Amino acid sequence: MLNNKTILVTGGTGSFGKKFLEMVFKRYNPKKVIIYSRDEYKQSVMKTDYANKVDMSKVRFFIGDVRDKERLYRAFAGVDYVIHAAAMKQVPTCEYNPFEAIKTNIHGAQNVIDAALDCGVKKVVALSTDKAVNPINLYGGTKLVSDKLFIAANAYRGENYKTVFSVVRYGNVAGSRGSVIPIWKKIIEDGGTTLGVTDMRMTRFWITLEQGVELVFKAIEESKGGETYISKIPSFHIGDLAEAMLPGCKINEFGIREGEKLHEIMVTKDDSWTTYEYEKHFIIYPHYDWARLERDILPGGKKVEEGFEYTSGNNSQWLNVEELKKELENI
Repeated sequence: MLNNKTILVTGGTGSFGKKFLEMVFKRYNPKKVIIYSRDEYKQSVMKTDYANKVDMSKVRFFIGDVRDKERLYRAFAGVDYVIHAAAMKQVPTCEYNPFEAIKTNIHGAQNVIDAALDCGVKKVVALSTDKAVNPINLYGGTKLVSDKLFIAANAYRGENYKTVFSVVRYGNVAGSRGSVIPIWKKIIEDGGTTLGVTDMRMTRFWITLEQGVELVFKAIEESKGGETYISKIPSFHIGDLAEAMLPGCKINEFGIREGEKLHEIMVTKDDSWTTYEYEKHFIIYPHYDWARLERDILPGGKKVEEGFEYTSGNNSQWLNVEELKKELENI
C-alpha cells in the first residue's frame, strides 16, 4: 500500500509522527517520508534520535506551518498521502489564545484541504480527538469544525479532483504529551507519594501510539471518503491508573478542570444512524445527501442499534490495576 509512495505528516515531530515514522519503515518500503513542522529544534532532535532506527536517506524534514498555504503547496508537491496531525492541542492554551487555535486548527485544516486537492494528493487522513464530540472547550470546538471540513471536502472537491479525505478519532494516547502518565512518572521519580487527580469518577480510553498508527494505516488502505474511524479499545478508572503506577499512593482530588469531561465520548447517540461496528473498530459514515452510503459502506460491518453510544464510561472492556501495570511496562 505505501511501498514506493511519498507520505507527508503535518506536525510530524509529535508523539504520533515519531511512532508513525518507526512503524511505516518496519511495515513498508516508502519512497519518501516528509516531516512537516514549524520547530527546527524538534526536527533536529528527531533526526538524531532516528538516525539508526529508520532509513534516513528517505526522510525529509520540512519547516513550515499549516497556517502558511503557500508553503503547504510547496511541501505537497509529489506527495501521495498526507497525515494531518498538526494542531494546537493544550486545552488551557487554546482557551487563553482562542483565535490562534482557530488559525491553526480550522484555517490550517482548510489550507491542508486546498493544497491536497490542487497538488493531486491521493488520500488525506486527519487526526481528531474525543474532545471534538459534544465539545465543551475551544480546542474541542475547533477540532469539531476541522472534522466537518475534512468530511465535507469529499463534496467540496467536485468531480475534477480525486483526493479522498477521512478522519481518525481517538482520545489521549497513553504516554503521550497529552497524557497524565508522564506527569505522574516525574512525580514518582522525584520521590513523591501523592498523585493529583481531578475527579475519582473519571474514566478514560486506553489507546497506545501503535494502535493509533494502525488505525491510520487502515484508513489509508480502505477509506472511500468521509469516514470517521474509531478504535474499539478498553477503558480504565483514573484511580486504578494511579494505583498501578504508585501502589498505596495518596490521592489529592482537586476537582474537575475547566473544559474537562468525566468520560471520553467517541460515538454519540445521534451518530448511531450511520455508525457501523467492525471487529476492531467503528466507522461513522457521513450523513449528507452527497454521501453514497449504499455503495461506500465497507463489508464486514454491522449497523449499531439506534441510540447506541460509545463512551469510556459505558464500555464493555475494562482494564484493572494488574492489567494496567502490564500495559505501563510497554510505554
